[in-house]
Amino acid sequence: MAKKEGKTAHVSETPATQMLKAHKVAFTGHPYDYVEHGGTAESARQLGLDEHQVVKTLVMQDQDAKPLIVLMHGDCKVSTKNLARQIGAKSVEPCKPEVANRHSGYLVGGTSPFGTRKQMPVFIEESILQLPRIAINGGRRGFLVQLDPQVCVQLLGARPVQCALAE
Repeated sequence: MAKKEGKTAHVSETPATQMLKAHKVAFTGHPYDYVEHGGTAESARQLGLDEHQVVKTLVMQDQDAKPLIVLMHGDCKVSTKNLARQIGAKSVEPCKPEVANRHSGYLVGGTSPFGTRKQMPVFIEESILQLPRIAINGGRRGFLVQLDPQVCVQLLGARPVQCALAE
């Protein structure tokens, strides 16, 4: 249930919030002023969060151009070599923005792993699951939702991987 009291700006539904509500997931919505190329550092700064707890949703593809989602700490990047080895792929690379948009149904910068247009396998950096709460995109640029990271496993079938590299 998104909090409506206080000075929280009203945020219309997204496919992500609809999916979370349909599965009765407890989450809080956190709008912020989207800054082009600001990334997780900018959202963490505006919302007063630790960037390590802000999780990026990255749409990538394997050697056969099959899309997949990687959930990664905001202050880390993905070792595509380690990821490929762990998921049994020859190679993994980020999708071009227009391809990522087509697979997810979201604009890059507003990609949520919840409510994507296309079902894709989801991989989550294992250490994210140790955090008590995470902030992850709620399906729109300038909108994060905070929730229990276990929801990613329960709802998305996210498989833990170890592929984080310090930024």
